[in-house]
Amino acid sequence: MTNPFFEAWTTPFGAPPFDAMQAEHFKPAYLAALDSHRAEIAAIATATGAPSFDNTIAALERSGQQLRRVDMVFSQLASAHTSDDLQAIERELAPLVARHWNDIYLDPALFARVDALYQQRDSLGLDAEALRVLERYHLDFVRAGAKLTADERTRFGAIVERLAVLGTQFGQNVLADEATTVFALTEAEVEGLPEFARAAAAETARERKLNAPYAVTSSRSSVEPVLHFARDRATREKVWRAFVSRGGNGNANDNHQVIAETVALRAELAGLLGYPSYADYKLADSMAKTPAAAQALLEEVWTHGRQRALEDRDGLQQLIAGEGSTFPLEAWDWRYYAEKLRLARYDFDENELKPYFELDKVVEAAFYTAERLFGLSFSLRDDVPVYHPDVRVWEVSSGGKPIGLFYGDFFARASKRSGAWMTSFRDQSRLMGDVLPLIVNTCNFNKPAEGEPALLSLDEARTVFHEFGHGLHGLLSNVTYPRIAGTSVVRDFVELPSQLYEHWLEQPPVLARLTHYKTGAPIPEALLARMKAARKANTGFQTVEFVSSALLDMAYHARGPGEGDVGAVEAETLARIGMPREIALRHASPHFGHIFSGDGYAAGYYSYLWSEVLDADGFKAFDEAGDPFDPATAERLYTYVYSAGGSRDFAEAYRLFRGRDPQIDGLLEQRGFVTAPVEAGGA
Repeated sequence: MTNPFFEAWTTPFGAPPFDAMQAEHFKPAYLAALDSHRAEIAAIATATGAPSFDNTIAALERSGQQLRRVDMVFSQLASAHTSDDLQAIERELAPLVARHWNDIYLDPALFARVDALYQQRDSLGLDAEALRVLERYHLDFVRAGAKLTADERTRFGAIVERLAVLGTQFGQNVLADEATTVFALTEAEVEGLPEFARAAAAETARERKLNAPYAVTSSRSSVEPVLHFARDRATREKVWRAFVSRGGNGNANDNHQVIAETVALRAELAGLLGYPSYADYKLADSMAKTPAAAQALLEEVWTHGRQRALEDRDGLQQLIAGEGSTFPLEAWDWRYYAEKLRLARYDFDENELKPYFELDKVVEAAFYTAERLFGLSFSLRDDVPVYHPDVRVWEVSSGGKPIGLFYGDFFARASKRSGAWMTSFRDQSRLMGDVLPLIVNTCNFNKPAEGEPALLSLDEARTVFHEFGHGLHGLLSNVTYPRIAGTSVVRDFVELPSQLYEHWLEQPPVLARLTHYKTGAPIPEALLARMKAARKANTGFQTVEFVSSALLDMAYHARGPGEGDVGAVEAETLARIGMPREIALRHASPHFGHIFSGDGYAAGYYSYLWSEVLDADGFKAFDEAGDPFDPATAERLYTYVYSAGGSRDFAEAYRLFRGRDPQIDGLLEQRGFVTAPVEAGGA
């Protein structure tokens, strides 16, 4: 059997030949790639000559190309279009891959070479980028246990392997709950849903082959329209309960034991490295530096957000009373009555915007923004293989020269996990020639019926811009070394390019391109005025559901080894912060994939808020210039944020772009919380 991973890829740009890939190709490809990388690492570690930057650090950067190729493709398929076969491979290979990287970072001979270079780094004559790469490699090794004793290294490696297994299990459990939970709905149960939501629910019923006119699953994209618009309160409740209990239903997919073991192992791992908690370990390599700094920001915003939410709660309860009902507001009621309150206060119905937010036009508007800011152009390619028929690919060029490919995978399906994310099939670098990036954006919008346009909500349109901001961070990367390319930055900086990009969606030149999908008419000025007036509506709810989740993340990971009952953390945290009964966590523990399906955002979910300090303050630079596309400001943004990857200290990068440290008042103003300007404390 021919395996495409053992052949050169002759596709455009050397893109993955998905049309030639089968599930059975991945295991042999992984095993061969691991063997190849192992041999490359052994050659570096046992080299007889004195260590040099080229024969050690650059050699590490050049190694593992085969492994990166298979891993990047498999990781996206396992998230965006998985199957029973792929999930079985994922479970089998997760500990093997974790062990492989353990063996590298815990190799005493290899670390001795890296450490020797680090100790003499000031005398090596390295340029700034190479010095940064050396420093990051040394830190990577130290944080991965390279300085531990032999016995400690053995235990550290076992923990990392087990955490890889647990993270895989957690994510697969949530996906299984979402895939198997489906509600068949009657005409009466979908009363109140706008046409777009009814069409999506009808499409779900057809896909699931149900003998019912409509259906919804427990995934966010399916649930949200019901919670916002379904008039039948019992329908809202049953859908909401399924939504918030994903991964915690006491069945074979239950994640509670996975969480308990994960939290305990992370605390032990941090203790081995000399940190009092996993949060201390994770934040040591971040802009925040300490859990106390992250906690202070969260609590500052929590105070404002909770107060606003309580005020809105009273307004929602009054609406219920005004309808002649006496039931107390519940969490499954909030979104429904918040829509009514927004309409009453601002005469703004977000559904009025949907005809102007056709997916293709929103994507084109995101491209237009990149053209104005960075001089990019985009052309659709139908000759690049894709892993699902819904995926589209664009060639991205600058100055008439290709700089990469952009894949857009926008629609929800049973084989895709919830959420939205950016990833890559290949990262930019110049070390081994001019390697162009292959960047992917994945979303979960409801797919329309055949022949109908996909119409987005304002929040979904923001998601397109958000993820494309991440995409640009990968596409515009302009560095030599893979280790610091694109989004290879600390967690509380990585959301800056994405959240900042959201601001351009509501700029007049961009909105002017979002015309009615039927008539071609622009968005009426009166509707835009009402949209802007309502911008801060329901920010209390949004703040509470997010910040409570971030505080829960910190509570799990600020614990020392063996401290307290992990099972009680969520309840204790919500009681301590005074969580309003009528609002649920954005991510309850059993489906909090950001922090438990891997360690990427573990003790780091706060980073969205930290980055919001940066993005709210950063966009003011364009306001101050009087032009959302001011060339000088855009050039600084490109140079110090989008193209620089991890090539310099991140606080320094922000200062070079903005001219000063960030201030928190922009975030508070953005959310409608009035306060005097306050320094962000190094955010």
